[in-house]
Amino acid sequence: MSFDYVFFDETLRDRFVRFASGHGIPSSVRKDEIEGYVVALPDGLADAMQEAVDDEYESLMDEQMLLAESSGELVGKRVAGVTVTLADGRSRVVRLPAPVARRLFEHFAPEEVHEIVSAIAQSLENPIDGPLCRKVGE
Repeated sequence: MSFDYVFFDETLRDRFVRFASGHGIPSSVRKDEIEGYVVALPDGLADAMQEAVDDEYESLMDEQMLLAESSGELVGKRVAGVTVTLADGRSRVVRLPAPVARRLFEHFAPEEVHEIVSAIAQSLENPIDGPLCRKVGE
């Protein structure tokens, strides 16, 4: 499994890849299905390293936001994606409207957002009929 980081600007994408590489973190880059690029980094990084990656990404996202706000072409393209792995092993991107994603990322670390979205996806794949609250083992 990996954590995906989305970029619309090639220069910022490349800076992030160089940052990861400079810290010995392997990465892969692919075109996003709709727009931009996705940089995938492995999960399971040490907490301090994950925090450094998240801080760098947040800094680059601030720059990306300024670039987007100054570009009439990008202003209408506001979306975020979180990759989840389904029970059958397929990966899917759950697209979140920018206002929702912004609020999530203001309050949760990227790995926590990933956990939230994955839990929702798993619940959709394995629905439970009946009452929400029940005794363990029912």
